[in-house]
Amino acid sequence: MAVTIRDVAKASGVHISTVSRTFSAPHLVNPNTRSRVLACAEQLGYRPNRAARALITGRTYNIGLIVADIANPFFPPLIKAAESQARKHDHHIFVADTNEDPALEEEVVRALAKQVDGVLLCSPRMSNALIEQLSREVPLVVVNRQITGIPAVAMDVAGGARRAVDHLAGLGHRHIALVSGPRGSWTSREIRRSATSTARAANAELTIIGPNPPTEVGGLTVAEDVLRAGATAVLAYNDLMAIGLIEGLLAAGAHVPGDVSVVGIDDIMLSRLTRPKLTTVATPTAAAGRAAVDMLLAHGDDRRTTAHVHLQTELVIRDSTGPGPGPHSPADPGDVIAPGGVAS
Repeated sequence: MAVTIRDVAKASGVHISTVSRTFSAPHLVNPNTRSRVLACAEQLGYRPNRAARALITGRTYNIGLIVADIANPFFPPLIKAAESQARKHDHHIFVADTNEDPALEEEVVRALAKQVDGVLLCSPRMSNALIEQLSREVPLVVVNRQITGIPAVAMDVAGGARRAVDHLAGLGHRHIALVSGPRGSWTSREIRRSATSTARAANAELTIIGPNPPTEVGGLTVAEDVLRAGATAVLAYNDLMAIGLIEGLLAAGAHVPGDVSVVGIDDIMLSRLTRPKLTTVATPTAAAGRAAVDMLLAHGDDRRTTAHVHLQTELVIRDSTGPGPGPHSPADPGDVIAPGGVAS
């Protein structure tokens, strides 16, 4: 027979309403009493009825997590970390994939709004104005996007792009191609802005190729464009595109890194398994998932908060980058270039 709230009340010597408040509004219960009730509940194996608790508190104890493309290996570590963090706070995650479609993002947010206590928008493609409008309908935290007045968890992709371009310029590359990501991507804009200023400071030419789909096929299809541009090095929007690009370059008879050096962004597992192993900017995706959940739960319905978490990236040097035609001072494969820009 299932343990009931009455059993917990009897075992802990309190009224049923006190047990209810312990789970629905613990801050209203004396700490000693709360500890006794929780200990009895744990000993008896009692689990509160989530539906009943939702009726009492007005909360669902669910969180929506919307990603641009669940097939992209960048997202699973973030999802897994967010789910684990939510469970620690007795919440559950509903995951939705929008296939890089901003119209579908809006539709999914509105569909989830009444079923969750808040939504995590990961790498959204919607306009800032629409995200601001949706934030008035449901609490939002955005990941990899910065919008005034919206809580955000951002990874320092600009710093990562700077270190990547500095690395390529340091190897002697004077013509670098940037294979950009999808239209509407904040991350792609940040990478482009940073790569442009860094290349200018290094007296290197930067050719922008894109926008492009952020997939392996997207990278594969621009290989000929890279070769026609005459670039000897490439920074790709993400690892999937970099891996596809390497495949396309090899098919066209170009060697990596002998003819063209390639750098990705994300440090997905495939970047360590592909040959040559991919030099890439490692992004803290799991940390971002945990931080986004904590931020949403900490601020709840306070939609006026401007909370912001900024997570560092690092450059991991492997085998896909090598000397260019100019003077260089190469770092060894396996080096990690930390936020300060020094190989470690």
